[in-house]
Amino acid sequence: MATLEAKNFDKPDEVRPFVAHGKMDVVKLSDGFVGKAVFEPGWRWSQDVKPIAKTDSCQAHHLGYVLSGRMRVRMDDGAEAEVGPGDVVKVDPGHDAWIIGDEPCVMLEFAGAAHYAKA
Repeated sequence: MATLEAKNFDKPDEVRPFVAHGKMDVVKLSDGFVGKAVFEPGWRWSQDVKPIAKTDSCQAHHLGYVLSGRMRVRMDDGAEAEVGPGDVVKVDPGHDAWIIGDEPCVMLEFAGAAHYAKA
């Protein structure tokens, strides 16, 4: 039998606040999780999520779509990239990231939402 599910980020199943500078709203579907993260200006993974994750760098695998704002990502090996509106991004575990500019970065997260910003 076919399944149809619909949820809305206005009523997320879970809200995961960062230490400061934003949050991730998560909706749970039978096949997984989708997150909508708002990274406010000043957000940096190593300051706002590292205390929650308790790892040296972000160990989540991300597959996302940037709705607004800009983010810079630095991999543990030193490779860097900047992403912005309209970009689809895949980031493997082992990175730090931070917001560039004065606009929040809003991103939809399709791969890492199950465990991102959780202890």
